[in-house]
Amino acid sequence: MQRRSLLQAAALAPLAASLPVLAQAWPARPIKLVVPFPGGSSPDIIARAVAEPLGQALGQPLVIVNQPGAGGNIGTGAVAKAEPDGYTLLFTIQGPLVTAPLLTKQLPYNPVKDLQPIGLVATSPNVLVVDPKLGVNSLADFVRLAKEKKGQLNYGSVGNGSAAHLAMESFRTRAGFEMTHVPYQGFPQVVNAILAGQVHAGFMVPGIAMGQVRAGKLKALAVTSAGRVASLPELQTLAELGYAGFEAISWQAMLAPARTSAPIVQRLSAELVKVIKSDEVRAKMLSQYFSAAASSPEGLASLMKTERERWGQMIKAAGVQAE
Repeated sequence: MQRRSLLQAAALAPLAASLPVLAQAWPARPIKLVVPFPGGSSPDIIARAVAEPLGQALGQPLVIVNQPGAGGNIGTGAVAKAEPDGYTLLFTIQGPLVTAPLLTKQLPYNPVKDLQPIGLVATSPNVLVVDPKLGVNSLADFVRLAKEKKGQLNYGSVGNGSAAHLAMESFRTRAGFEMTHVPYQGFPQVVNAILAGQVHAGFMVPGIAMGQVRAGKLKALAVTSAGRVASLPELQTLAELGYAGFEAISWQAMLAPARTSAPIVQRLSAELVKVIKSDEVRAKMLSQYFSAAASSPEGLASLMKTERERWGQMIKAAGVQAE
């Protein structure tokens, strides 16, 4: 019996010794980074800013794959079902992770059970922009017009449950007016819809909006941060304009399929933090009005939990329904 145990131990020894080697061997081929929004959208832009230096640090390229649809839920669901081998990752905003489960019936994934957080990447306020043809010059003018039109105005967002959607629902509920929600695949599509006169307004990240604002094609009325944004000092916050405590921040993060091995997650997290803190990547984020916001996997998981609770309360208070 003792001889048999010794033989079994001897047979298992090479396998045990090979496990660290196998972990160190990852990645041995390019890694797919799924962005569940179109090219040119804010998560696509920030993902590309991070992907190249992260690939260099890992020794294999991160290949961006845009898989838009259903407010980010399609691409997110695809990653949730992918093999947890470290070769398929997700780069997304909070909508598919936090608010979609609160609003979408029969969501094809569970963000808590099916996804493994790697880390927070960036944060940004939202800016309320309107079609200049509305003829409004202030937030008060906009609210007044929306009340006069009694539901005739509409607004665009990047999908049901997105920060842009819920920010407007929260705002209009507090201000006491009605608007119709029109979801799109990404912010560039929302901008084009406003320019074409198909929708009248929308909350969106400044990196997408401000070029058109500077060109006079959109009018910016306010930002959703708790305080003024250093890069947009001319824009007042909604809190300053009479909506005390109003805040709706957009954030972006990287995740992997659940059951991805701890060594892979730890290495991804460590390298991602280094990349986010680099001067080059921080400058790219600032050019899009985003702030670098590195975190541990545990930090991202905690943020997701806190955000679910906060937005869940807002959804209930505003009476937002699944669409």
